[in-house]
Formats: sequence, structure tokens, C-alpha cells
Amino acid sequence: MNIPNLLTVLRVLLIPVFILLFYVPFSWSYWAASLVFAIAAATDWLDGYLARRWQQSTPFGAFLDPVADKLMVAVALVLLVEEHSNLWLTLPAVIIIGREIVVSALREWMAELGARAQVAVSNMGKWKTAAQMVALIILLANPSAMTLWVGLGYALLMVAAVLTLWSMVQYLLAAWPHLQITTEKK
Repeated sequence: MNIPNLLTVLRVLLIPVFILLFYVPFSWSYWAASLVFAIAAATDWLDGYLARRWQQSTPFGAFLDPVADKLMVAVALVLLVEEHSNLWLTLPAVIIIGREIVVSALREWMAELGARAQVAVSNMGKWKTAAQMVALIILLANPSAMTLWVGLGYALLMVAAVLTLWSMVQYLLAAWPHLQITTEKK
């Protein structure tokens, strides 16, 4: 167990804290939940940076890091969809969560074929993640009433959803030669 892996485990452990803070009936609960989410998002960047810098990448970290990211984002989106209960948040949330499921399955399948490099993380994914994390931090920090901040959060989440779809199409196109069904003659 190294520091990058400990940061990834911390990110998973912060999820129940984040949920609890989101639901406590205090005026500061949104800010507290948003702060915990922001700390968790920062550890996502930091653990990857340290693992590369210190050459401490491990199979455990390679497995848990994307799982922690997806759990954190999915939980935040589900909480926000419940709280905001509108199309402006629900549609991007469905797109983002659906894409994560499709791309995760695609990566798993491509790894079984020995072609995982065809669906490696791209710069598009990094831009998508940045827009998504900023949107979620903003939306978590504010109640569902429409304000300038909430509108900005919705706009950034829509940008993230568009980038999500675009990156998914890129992944599918890269994997397409491996996805084509071949029929055997009997």
C-alpha cells in the first residue's frame, strides 16, 4: 500500500461522509458536502500525479482508481437528480452514468481481446472530467433554487454530457474493428 493507493481508498471512504453531509438538516450542509466532494476530486488528480511521479503505479491502484471515480460521480449525480428533480440535471446525469457503464464494459471487453490500448483514456476524457467535477462542486454547494450559480452548474454539466457522448463515440470508433461480428461458416 503506497500513498497514491491510500488517496484512492480515502476517496472511496469519503463517499458515505459526503452523502451524510448532503442530507444533514443544517444550512451549511450543501457547502460541506461540496467541500468533501472537492477534496475527493482533488485526490483523484493527486493520486495519479504521485503514482506517475514516484513510479508507484500498482495493479490495485489501476483497478480501484476508476472505480472510485465512477462511484463518486454516480453518487453525486443521483443525489443531485433527487434534489433538483428536473430535465436539466437528469438528462446529463443519465448520459454521464450510461456512458461510464458502456465505456467500462468496452474497456473490459477490449482488455480480454488484448486490445485495451485502443480504448485508453484520451484528452477528451480529461476535459470531460474537469467540466463534470466543476459542475458537480457548484451544484452540490447550492440548493436547487435557480440562481446564477445553479445555471452555471447546469451549463457545465451539459458541456460535460456533450463531451461524454463525443468521447464515447471516439472510443466506439476506435474499438469498432474489434466489435464487428464475424460469422463462421459451418
